[in-house]
Amino acid sequence: MAKDDKSTVTPRLRFPEFRNAEGWETAPLEDIAERVSTKNSDGGVTRVLTNSAERGVLDQRDYFDRDIATAGKVDGYYIVDQGDYVYNPRTSAIAPVGPISRNNIGKGLMSPLYTVFRFSTDKTDFYEHYFRSTGWHSYLRSAASTGARHDRMSITTGAFMRMPVPTPDPSEQQKIADCLTSLDEVIAAQGQKVDALKAHKRGLMQQLFPRDGETLPRFRFPEFRDAPEWETHALSKFITALDAGVSVNSGDRPASDTEIGILKTSCVTSGVFDPSENKVVLESEELERVKEPVRSNTIIISRMNTPALVGANAYVQADLANIFLPDRLWAAKSNSNGYLRFISYILGSEKGRTSLSELATGTSGSMKNISKSAVLELQISAPDLPEQQKIADCLTCLDTQIAAESEKLEALKSHKKGLMHQLFP
Repeated sequence: MAKDDKSTVTPRLRFPEFRNAEGWETAPLEDIAERVSTKNSDGGVTRVLTNSAERGVLDQRDYFDRDIATAGKVDGYYIVDQGDYVYNPRTSAIAPVGPISRNNIGKGLMSPLYTVFRFSTDKTDFYEHYFRSTGWHSYLRSAASTGARHDRMSITTGAFMRMPVPTPDPSEQQKIADCLTSLDEVIAAQGQKVDALKAHKRGLMQQLFPRDGETLPRFRFPEFRDAPEWETHALSKFITALDAGVSVNSGDRPASDTEIGILKTSCVTSGVFDPSENKVVLESEELERVKEPVRSNTIIISRMNTPALVGANAYVQADLANIFLPDRLWAAKSNSNGYLRFISYILGSEKGRTSLSELATGTSGSMKNISKSAVLELQISAPDLPEQQKIADCLTCLDTQIAAESEKLEALKSHKKGLMHQLFP
């Protein structure tokens, strides 16, 4: 293709030294990269890789916790070197267009379902970031045909390799790559900070709550070191009721502040109550049926869910008069014997979640139920009210810090996403 025929694109944001430069030329991917199709015919490579939307190229065993491809089935797999790029046609809610990722972990094998390509230059940091943007998604959608599987984008290798990609001056490529790499490092450091706080909380809870068969925790606040041992009682001693809502027909979006919403069971899957996980209720007949609004100082418990999520629960801090519970969620309400925030930490701990899950019954392999009577009879260990409050206040303070640092992490990710929209046409 002659240079004069090449189209150009211009990003909305450019670094000062490039603001007066010409727009970026584009070229078909096949002009600057070649497809990799060397197969593992001699069986010399055994490590199988995969390409996920969330984590990029990684060892198959790390992603699936087991080998999906057996030794006898990898002869036709492609050999992928470090630095090669891999396109995964599988789409998801996270990535409605399958991901393209650079292999940064070393030589391995990739399923022939994937498209593997290698740039003619060793310096490809710019393209690693470019393929994390959405700038190339529209081409793939337009070039794809309807496939036999709804979760895979059907596109020929030839059409894929004809994808137009920007080819800015190498100095501008490096400037953009350095900027985004630095931001990635900041995001990674913030993520490590959040993970460290969560790990600290898990460790602290192990110190603040007694181990199985014991009546005293390994750590007590100074003012309670001579206090009585913890006593074990049924959960019914600490709560007055487990009240469920009703399930109603609902829309496919969350309710606004002036609308009525019904919670989804996913509102408590993370151990933190997320009221945005609701669906709007619009039909007048259904609006008349809703009951059990979200109230402060309650614990929402999932009474019906998958085996992994049944019994998931979270504490509710504030009233939400326009948001209601479905029949699959309970609201546990307090009485004078228990400090409900403390009880929520007991139920939300690893031991508490396990105990609740073990109460589940049902013949379906995908859905389990917990009976109200079983939950009310659940045995939990607790100290007197003042110590309950002290422990809850300590953990709440740590939760507040975790939430603040998590918000910073999400803000950094959002900033990067917006920056990429500006830096890539």
